[in-house]
Amino acid sequence: HVFLNLHTLKFYCLPDNYEIIDSSLEDITYVLKPTFTAQQITNLDKQAKLSRAYDGTTYLPGIVGLNNIKANDYANAVLQALSNVPPLRNYFLEEENYKSIQRPPGDIMFLLVQRFGELMRKLWNPRNFKAHVSPHEMLQAVVLCSKKNFQITKQGDGVDFLSWFLNALHSALGGTKKKKKTIVTDVFQGSMRIFTKKLPHPDLPAEEKAQLLQNSEYQEMMVESTFMYLTLDLPTAPLYKDEKEQLIIPQVPLFSILAKFNGATEKEYKTYKENFLKRFQLTKLPPYLIFCIKRFTKNNFFVEKNPTICPGWACGAPVSLSLCSAGVWGRLGGGLGAS
Repeated sequence: HVFLNLHTLKFYCLPDNYEIIDSSLEDITYVLKPTFTAQQITNLDKQAKLSRAYDGTTYLPGIVGLNNIKANDYANAVLQALSNVPPLRNYFLEEENYKSIQRPPGDIMFLLVQRFGELMRKLWNPRNFKAHVSPHEMLQAVVLCSKKNFQITKQGDGVDFLSWFLNALHSALGGTKKKKKTIVTDVFQGSMRIFTKKLPHPDLPAEEKAQLLQNSEYQEMMVESTFMYLTLDLPTAPLYKDEKEQLIIPQVPLFSILAKFNGATEKEYKTYKENFLKRFQLTKLPPYLIFCIKRFTKNNFFVEKNPTICPGWACGAPVSLSLCSAGVWGRLGGGLGAS
């Protein structure tokens, strides 16, 4: 019987206990551990040649499926989208970029970096056995590193996973909140100004409200903040129906919901005790922008979905997620979508 050592990638015949050296077995070892030269990485976006898997199917490297093991589709959508961001992809395709990063003894978070790099290389492998890839090892690392906050067997929230994953990846690569940057912040981190104004309680008399507004506590304050993604708000869907008794599905242009970040549009935010008016002004765009929309709202009785169509977005899942180059911010076109 022929066995493969998964660490050394050497083949042995057991129980005779001798190594088998045969070039025809290289296809197996390459699938287990694909490698890319600098030249191959540079040419990835210059060719649109279909590859043929060993099962006879054809596929485009990078555009392959991820198995839904049980309830991990929320994570698959995020991983697929991130795998098609060229600078992030190119960094992780070459293991030498992060192999020598020093981590404290016993640190398990670097496992996330290793598994993401392995998954990226498998997704872009031009010599796969099949036109789909199993993310099992990557997801096991997610379960372990998130302390079971994100699981394979239980549905999770895509935006929550995206936020945790980007920050965990940045930290595992040796990045810090303020000073030390990584490939994650280089690609996705932008900055904004957040203007906040406290509002008096609506039930107070007009004179008392006017008096409170003179206090420093109720004056507008500004803070500088960084972001990895932008959360966009959909307008409330109408409740009326058309003449055929069908619910009307509204449509809103992407630039309309982006008005939230023009520095002038104000929105009220309520807490248990206090109300605030906030407005947001983008000061620096990252090379790649991530937009997120939460379409589902929960109350004590049911979960409601907002079906509003936003051109260029996928609408079928609890979260719509889109990545686009900041270079197309002006025309807002050609983004990559996943749901």
